[in-house]
Amino acid sequence: MSHHKVRFATRCAVIALAFSAISAQAQTTPVEEGASEGIQDIVVTARRQSESLQKTPISITALDSRAIERINIQAVDKLGQVAPNLVISQQSSSLSAASINIRGIGQTDPSLGLDTAVGIYLDGVYVARSAGSIFDLVDIERIEVLRGPQGTLFGRNTTGGAIQIVSKKPSDVFGATLRGGYGTRNNWFGRGRVDTGEFGDSGISAAVSYYHRQRDGYFDNFLTPRSKDPGSLNVDAFTVALSGDFGPLQVDYGFDYDDRTGAPGFFQTVALSPDAQTYYGRSPTYGGPALQFVGADTRLNSGLQQPGGPGNTYTSHTRSQGHTLTLSYELSDAITIKSITGYRKLLLENVLGLSGQGDLKGLVLDFTSPTLTSVQSVTPYNGYNSPQKQKQFSEELQLLGSAGDFSYVLGAYYFREKVSENNNQNLTLVLSPFALPFLGFPTAVQDALVGQGIDLIGLNLSPIARYSQVSKSYAAFGQVSWKPQSLDERFELTGGIRYTEDRKSIFLQNLSNGVSSIIGPPRGSVKYTNTSFLGSASYQLSPDALIYAKLSTGYKSGGFNPRADTLNSFAPEKLVSYEAGAKLDLFNRRLRINGAAFLSKYDDLQVPQFAAGSGGASTLLVNAGKAEFKGVELEVTALPARGLTLSGSLGYTDPKYKRFLFLNPNTNTISDIASTARFPNVAKFNSNVAVDYVFEPMAIGTLSARVSYAYRSHVYFYPNDAVNPFQQQVDSPATNTVDARIALSDIALGSAAKGELSLVGENLLNEDQVLYGIDFGSLGFGGKFYSEPRRVSVEFKISF
Repeated sequence: MSHHKVRFATRCAVIALAFSAISAQAQTTPVEEGASEGIQDIVVTARRQSESLQKTPISITALDSRAIERINIQAVDKLGQVAPNLVISQQSSSLSAASINIRGIGQTDPSLGLDTAVGIYLDGVYVARSAGSIFDLVDIERIEVLRGPQGTLFGRNTTGGAIQIVSKKPSDVFGATLRGGYGTRNNWFGRGRVDTGEFGDSGISAAVSYYHRQRDGYFDNFLTPRSKDPGSLNVDAFTVALSGDFGPLQVDYGFDYDDRTGAPGFFQTVALSPDAQTYYGRSPTYGGPALQFVGADTRLNSGLQQPGGPGNTYTSHTRSQGHTLTLSYELSDAITIKSITGYRKLLLENVLGLSGQGDLKGLVLDFTSPTLTSVQSVTPYNGYNSPQKQKQFSEELQLLGSAGDFSYVLGAYYFREKVSENNNQNLTLVLSPFALPFLGFPTAVQDALVGQGIDLIGLNLSPIARYSQVSKSYAAFGQVSWKPQSLDERFELTGGIRYTEDRKSIFLQNLSNGVSSIIGPPRGSVKYTNTSFLGSASYQLSPDALIYAKLSTGYKSGGFNPRADTLNSFAPEKLVSYEAGAKLDLFNRRLRINGAAFLSKYDDLQVPQFAAGSGGASTLLVNAGKAEFKGVELEVTALPARGLTLSGSLGYTDPKYKRFLFLNPNTNTISDIASTARFPNVAKFNSNVAVDYVFEPMAIGTLSARVSYAYRSHVYFYPNDAVNPFQQQVDSPATNTVDARIALSDIALGSAAKGELSLVGENLLNEDQVLYGIDFGSLGFGGKFYSEPRRVSVEFKISF
């Protein structure tokens, strides 16, 4: 790292430590009535109970509903622009899969059989698969990003942290809202919500929402219309919410549905081995299109993208839906029983358009031909991962209460999940004829090809990665906080513990040329147990100043590598995390400074190793050994003048392997590569600054403006350059994102309606930002896909 970056990080650490820092900032609505009112607070449920964000001793970034609208957050992936040390990368080939990292910890492979390290919770229900983590946020009341292990109250698979999404509850009075917009590339959306209000004096109210969004693609595929170009999207989503207030009994039911169809972003070839470039470059010689390859520094905006699915399918499809039932009963003023029941389903039908090419032609090995060769369609990698199915059921029981100086949460948890995947792959293995005997072909085949002067030959292969897996988890937990009245409840001591038992069973059914490629028994099962704990202490120096420190442990479940040809298991990932933090409101709440410092020590850290070959492409999780992550977070909000809000944040993560044992497949020797290994999908720095200004009200309405800048440092996607030779070409350079919004709100539209008009711009610098890259290594190529270019839209909102 350069000297100026070291000094920069050191200064940030000093600032954060000076505040005993663990970051937690409420991204709240700018004050419109005057700076004297101060920065608004927000109520969060990070500890399973409602409490003020600024008095909660946990590192949190919280966004209320108006902040979500103002920042234009339509899906989870944009949170990475506003929350420190949060990196979200949308995966290629999928419309809903993402790699989510908090403080450097996450999971890059969206396979349904692999667990995440960052848990997503929708209305208290765990959304188990990262493959379904990108869905449209319809009528969201609040989003909370919890950094650091949340193993006590949220359980397994939250070693990095958790993201809580809370939906809006039905209103007690009738109301309706209509929103819409139109922008670049025919990007338009419409959203409507109706609140029934309370039905008489029944205590029952309901709300229904519908949302549609669609856009044309942002890569011009000469083979498809704009509506099916790479990057195109068509979304239909709706929610239903019912709420019943029956005195001591509160009942809330929610249903969410999200259906999206579209062509994944264009996967551009940015690296080729000499043999691959020579072989595919001969395509025009055999009547095929030219190879599309311009290197790693130039973005293609038009060309050819061959279909990947059956029947010349260009589009992927995702459908997710879920039911949530929450029952809360007050036994007394001090004791409440709560039940959260969830059932979710996920269906994925993904086109694997990862060749970045048209219908290339090449010379392939063909035993039906007298010359042992024929000209056929060839592809670096393509296919159709369908169907992928997931079903989950969960039940959580909580007992919340207080007694004297003590408050507590006790609970039990059950989770069951079934997943299956059918990954149909197509690829061409490019070889020298002299390599064929090493793959089991007779030497006579080699001699025949060499005799014809053939230097490179293709093997067209169609492996299928197929498996099913069942997971079950059981847990019991408790957390107790002590706030002695003798100290005016300014001091709090908290302790928590959680016991978890995980069981997994898998059935491997991989095929190669229609024959099982499984080595050894196809079925296996594992069982893991873990006890996680938490201890924290906080002290309220004044009503506007909180300091705290925390020690906690975390646990990510072990399991099987689902796409392997043998029962290949990996152990659980465990960590111990140390944090210290402060939350300060100064100058009559006109300045808020929240800082954070952390040190996390991991044992058996799960690290992905991507592998590609004749059996297709897969990611294998390995337990790297030991690693440490340390860093700081800082968030600041200021109200320097009436109507003006300044905000900013900074995240810095410094990871280091202590031990990383690597088995070299070529030499079969083990070496420690801790000094050279990289951390996948980890950005050392991310930050954002924003300026919001609300002008004085006018006769026609109230004018407001917002400009924001977000930075994310360079990201690699693989840990080991020896396994992934194109690591440098498929990386993601640092990103600089400038967004802006101008809105005219409070427009009178009659006695009972108000309107809002806004102009929104995103990625205004029109920067070519890499979302994700894949190094196919032994297949001789690598590629990456980019985010949508600059986009501008006009939007409206009408509220009744």
